[in-house]
Amino acid sequence: MKFRRQSRDLEPMNLISLIDVMFFLLIFFMLSSTFTKESHLGVELPEANGTPSTETQQQIEIVINEQGTFSVNGRSLVNNEIDTLKSAILKVSEGKTDLPLLLTADAKTPHQYVVTAMDVAGQLGFVKISITSRQPETVEKKKK
Repeated sequence: MKFRRQSRDLEPMNLISLIDVMFFLLIFFMLSSTFTKESHLGVELPEANGTPSTETQQQIEIVINEQGTFSVNGRSLVNNEIDTLKSAILKVSEGKTDLPLLLTADAKTPHQYVVTAMDVAGQLGFVKISITSRQPETVEKKKK
């Protein structure tokens, strides 16, 4: 007896169910992963490598303490207003914007006060703005 082979036509594969499974896996992994929100940037302030210069050139020094109080060349300002800081810098500089401006801030001073002082100096036309940094600790000081 001779059997006839039945010809099978390959049926197309149903991809809808595969797409559904992949979609559910994608949703599962998205929901199960943890997202971390960076609330602050870790900034390590630089340390100075050189020695301080011994020049006696006239300069303007703005010091900002921990509370954000400004002082210009050793004189504390009445308030922290931008106009007060502008007038104090103009009075000390006598309109000379080519003088170097030295900005010293306490380590715990909010950065907004430093940015405000830099912005005021830039608005007045100062281009030689320096920010002070602390000297690195020596080996002997670290051992103590």
